[in-house]
Amino acid sequence: MRYWLIMLCIFSVVTVFGQKSAKVRELENQRKAALKEIELTNTLLSQTQVSTQNSLNRLNLLSQQIEQRKRVISLLNQEVRLIDKEISVIRGEINMLEKELNSKRDNYSTSLQRMQKRHNSQDKLLFIFSADNFSQSVRRMRYLREYAAWQETQATDIIKKQKSIKSKFDELEKSRVEKSGLLKSRESEYVKLEEEEAIQKQEVADLNRKQRQLQDDLRKKQRQANALNRQIESQIAQEVARAAAEAKAARELEALDNPTAKATPSKRVAESKGGYAMTREEKQLSDNFAANRGRLPAPVTGRYTIVGAFGEQQHQALKHVRINNNGIDLQATANSEARAVFDGTVTAIIVEPGFGNTVIIRHGNYLTVYSNLGSVYVKKNDKVKTRQSIGRLYADTDNGNATILHFELWKETNKQNPQPWLSQ
Repeated sequence: MRYWLIMLCIFSVVTVFGQKSAKVRELENQRKAALKEIELTNTLLSQTQVSTQNSLNRLNLLSQQIEQRKRVISLLNQEVRLIDKEISVIRGEINMLEKELNSKRDNYSTSLQRMQKRHNSQDKLLFIFSADNFSQSVRRMRYLREYAAWQETQATDIIKKQKSIKSKFDELEKSRVEKSGLLKSRESEYVKLEEEEAIQKQEVADLNRKQRQLQDDLRKKQRQANALNRQIESQIAQEVARAAAEAKAARELEALDNPTAKATPSKRVAESKGGYAMTREEKQLSDNFAANRGRLPAPVTGRYTIVGAFGEQQHQALKHVRINNNGIDLQATANSEARAVFDGTVTAIIVEPGFGNTVIIRHGNYLTVYSNLGSVYVKKNDKVKTRQSIGRLYADTDNGNATILHFELWKETNKQNPQPWLSQ
């Protein structure tokens, strides 16, 4: 019974060890991802020149950089704490196994001494031949063999298990040393964090001193965004009207062909009153688009970071600044391209100051909008495929050469937050 308890204990330790090690690996992967984000933000900051117009964008990048730096430090702390717990548990279990092993060794040694005293080769023969019958003699022979083998097996098995757990402990100890080394570099992470926070504080102070100019720039940007919004709404209204006219014409044609027949549904049907009347194929496309919420690819090639969130919000660093964004802004590395997030049809290419070229793609009754393109690879009525490049991002010389895609997602006439639709 005691043997099985030991084996159960060992199994439990190995199981817990495996589960915690998986957690350590998960934390390590998160830390590596955060470090990659820091690397990307550094790249974008180096590519983005300092300018008055671009100060707000740089401040957003710095804020993200600081948050990611804090996240790296937090993840490092979590990893080390978890590994320390694992080492503590394994050390306790190894101590327990060593006590059990020592006890087994003592018992084994004692039993061998007794057998040597009581059962030399002659005594063993007497023990066997003194049996009452032949069957008992056979059982006594088997007993002697099995008893000695059992003792050796017990000691050997416990030693093997102890070595296995000790090996795991050594791995953990090595990992702890590695993480301790990383924690030494944490001091440099803190130094970098303090430097970045100092830069952010200085830029916030500079922007606060230029509050009037900043507000003027923001108002100008908002007017440009409103103008783009009106163009998009106008384009949607035109498409809705055109689809409704086609649906009406189809119904009238059906009535002329067979005036006495019961009216049949038009080839185009709107999902809601006043909405875009879709063909059967467009309805299927719309349903497929909706089914891929959370799985749409990024609307830019290469690496990017989101520097502008959806909706109206208070700026995280500037108390007097409120921003209203109809979509999200993704800052990408130089020479990046915009790409379609889903199959669809290009319904418009428009130009608006402050947003460069804008491509609108319809996916049934959903639309995606791609702005700040320097060059466009598609034309109106083109069919596009998921991940197809549709244009190159514009490097805005008035905005520190930043390459930022403004991306919007609409359902009918309602703006959606695009971020939850994209694959993370």
